[in-house]
Amino acid sequence: MAKSSPPKKVVKTVAKTTVQKKAKPDASPSSLLAKDFLKQLMALQSDDELRKIQRYFKSGEGQYGAGDKFIGVRMGQLFALAKTFMDMEPAEIEKLLENPIHEARAGAVSIMDFQARSRKIPASRRKALYDLYIDRHDCINNWDLVDRSAPYVVGGYLHDKSRDVLYKLARSKNMWERRTAIVSTFFFIRQGDVDDTFKIAEILLRDKEDLVQKATGGWLRAAGGKAPARLYEFLDKYASTMPRTTLRYATERLDKKRRAHYLSLAKL
Repeated sequence: MAKSSPPKKVVKTVAKTTVQKKAKPDASPSSLLAKDFLKQLMALQSDDELRKIQRYFKSGEGQYGAGDKFIGVRMGQLFALAKTFMDMEPAEIEKLLENPIHEARAGAVSIMDFQARSRKIPASRRKALYDLYIDRHDCINNWDLVDRSAPYVVGGYLHDKSRDVLYKLARSKNMWERRTAIVSTFFFIRQGDVDDTFKIAEILLRDKEDLVQKATGGWLRAAGGKAPARLYEFLDKYASTMPRTTLRYATERLDKKRRAHYLSLAKL
């Protein structure tokens, strides 16, 4: 009887599957380009949003935003996009500032604001952002662009430096530069430093532009939150001569009796 051969060992070969990790997009500052931001911005365009924006911003002939071009992007989406480009170099940011599309410029100042708020950026970058804002103020030409960036880009940079430039801006013929002068003091107010707010407000008390009057009143109100006695002193002196719009905004958070008193002093 023939001996049976031992069963052959079956060797299973398992093919190794190499899983390649997807390469992360290059997020180095040099790779964050204005043209890529614009491409992604255009993809967010909405006709419905454009109709809303056109009612909200006064961009008709003879109005403060005359000639400003909007494409219709929700601000929340724009800010989220700007955050992904927050390490963009100033030279690329300037390209966005130069763009005729309002949302592109809004993206530029948002990127500047995100950087200025960061504790990680070096002093040299803070200065570069400040210089860019001041040098290209011709592109920062609407109230939302000023309000989005002036507090930290300008105010944050100047908080431990001479603030003479703000007084120069307050006397500018350009309404947006005048708005920058008062809005930049928001950073100081948060530190409990209200002197410049009241001093610049004095310069702007005769301003005829509604959007400067509103900003002046709003910042007086904010300063008054830190130093109520200073606000009362200011109103005692100027309530009867300041624009009613400024007075309304400045007294918005006062108790009813005190507010009624100051409003009764206002010129018609």
